[in-house]
Amino acid sequence: MAKKQFKTESKRILDLMINSIYTHPEIFLREIISNASDAIDKLCYQSLTDDKVDMQRSDFKIKLGVSEEDRIISVSDNGIGMTKEDLENNLGIIAKSGSLKFKNEMEKSGEASDLDIIGQFGVGFYSAFMVSDRVTVITKAYGSDTAYKWESSGTDGYTIEEWHRDSVGTDVIMHIKDDVEESEYTRFLNEMSIGQLVKKYSDFIRWPIVMDAVEAEEVETGALDEDGNPITKQVTKVVEQVINSMVPIWQRSKDEVTKEESDEFYQNIYYDYEPPVSTIRVNAEGQVAYKAMIFIPGRAPTNFFSDQFEPGLQLYCNGVMIMERCKDVIPDCFRFVRGVVDSPDFPLNISRETLQHGRQLKIISNNLEKKIKNELRRLMDEEPENYEKFYDAFSAQLKYALVANQGEKKELLTDLLMFYSSKEKELVPLREYKEKMPEEQKLIYYVCTDSIARAESLPQAEQIRDKGYEILYMTEDVDDFVIRRLEEYEGIKFCNITNDDLGLETDEEKSEIEKKQEENKELLDFIKDTLGDSVVDVRISRKLKSHPVYLTSEGDISIEMEKYFSVMKNEMAQSIKAKRVLELNSEHHAFKSIKEAFENDKEKAAKLSKILLAQGILIAGLPLEDAAEYAELVCELF
Repeated sequence: MAKKQFKTESKRILDLMINSIYTHPEIFLREIISNASDAIDKLCYQSLTDDKVDMQRSDFKIKLGVSEEDRIISVSDNGIGMTKEDLENNLGIIAKSGSLKFKNEMEKSGEASDLDIIGQFGVGFYSAFMVSDRVTVITKAYGSDTAYKWESSGTDGYTIEEWHRDSVGTDVIMHIKDDVEESEYTRFLNEMSIGQLVKKYSDFIRWPIVMDAVEAEEVETGALDEDGNPITKQVTKVVEQVINSMVPIWQRSKDEVTKEESDEFYQNIYYDYEPPVSTIRVNAEGQVAYKAMIFIPGRAPTNFFSDQFEPGLQLYCNGVMIMERCKDVIPDCFRFVRGVVDSPDFPLNISRETLQHGRQLKIISNNLEKKIKNELRRLMDEEPENYEKFYDAFSAQLKYALVANQGEKKELLTDLLMFYSSKEKELVPLREYKEKMPEEQKLIYYVCTDSIARAESLPQAEQIRDKGYEILYMTEDVDDFVIRRLEEYEGIKFCNITNDDLGLETDEEKSEIEKKQEENKELLDFIKDTLGDSVVDVRISRKLKSHPVYLTSEGDISIEMEKYFSVMKNEMAQSIKAKRVLELNSEHHAFKSIKEAFENDKEKAAKLSKILLAQGILIAGLPLEDAAEYAELVCELF
């Protein structure tokens, strides 16, 4: 029997495809099963108009066989089969898709406009050569009395001859390669491994995928024991077990899926011991048709803020898993969500392993972004406990995303932020803060600090509390950067109570402070000279009432930013320092003491200057450069 050669261009494509197009050898099983599913689809649709198809929908199946001894994996279907001409056209000419041709013909005739055909590229079959040194196809077409065998060892060509097969359908028999160096092909000859690949890639193929399994059962022997009871023995039998789920949970209508089923699916797929705080279902039609099931977790994975975390949604095309982690269908700001997206319209590359960027992908990504944002807002308004649980886990992600890329996602994320309220003693959204502002209040007051306790004790807050105004306590490292990016909320500017003008003084009060500044200029200059480079200025405070001192800053780098950069290992980051300003309460007895010392004992005044700076540093939550010197200075006052 003469061996036929692939066409020259087909030989090149085959060689390229085996070595380049597919990145994971395990993809071969997905491709062969998908082809089998397409073959069954074709015969099933034919049965709708052809009474001679003597099969019910429940009769169709795909059967897998594994022989470790013979190094054989077989995939058999009872679909439409192939004629000799089909074998020549579909397997002899690489990248010519019989499935795509069938779909186009059906759609033109109007018989099946919604037909889901998986294998439209015409190269999937040849993925078998990634793991096989010889592939045999035995097939019998529907309506034909003759079966054929197609066989090939790869680029050296193929043979076709008449063969025998009892019923219509196709067997793809793959002889698995021997192991070589880094490539272990024997792993595919393990039934458990094959089952795992089916669960990973083909679990939601619409037809049952079966494998033989041995079951044991007790049967009566016909004899009785001494008590007259039947004697049984254990016998084994081979039965077919369905190993795929067939109908994906996201393809079922929302009313058909209980919360328990949805939560169980999420926890099993993503190995989370807690259910999600919310599940989003999408069934979109129009420009792009797709179904999605998106989960909002209530806890962050341990590696979420590390390079090891892989964001993205599982990608399916007509129930076949294409990508396990596709990050392009969700914006990075919502990288915490998990879930699946299934669409026949995905712009896939020829291997169906990766997406090509296109209009469809952008539409899906934009739609999902809106769905996730709306669901988070709904949780905030209607299920505050669940939202707080989510926010506790992922607030930092929302904030870093808001700051990133010059605030590209600022409008999307601002309404999702919450901060601790000095009045409510709990997290509140910016929207709620604004709604409760007294009419005369013109600014949103906030302070960035490392804890609620420190925020409660800050001396700068006295004037604001006396007015009855609410202060937002921002205790995460990124908060200072967030507020600088926001600048305002719905037209109301943010006011940092440690650095900014509180806007609470009258012109007369401002004039009085300026007068005191001028009156005490010599003392303030002395303190500045004494402290040297530790501060850039010393001023009379416009904010302090009962406290003697506090440390603030001027310029773009705040004290909280300095703290943020100081913990980084990067030398450049550690060199970033705030321009510190020491502010003093001219009405406090400590100021009167240093003023008296300045007039009578300059050495004592210098020591008091250092003590006041140290107190300001401690109140600001910064470390003292020389704690021993500070302790000695304090002791000298006794």
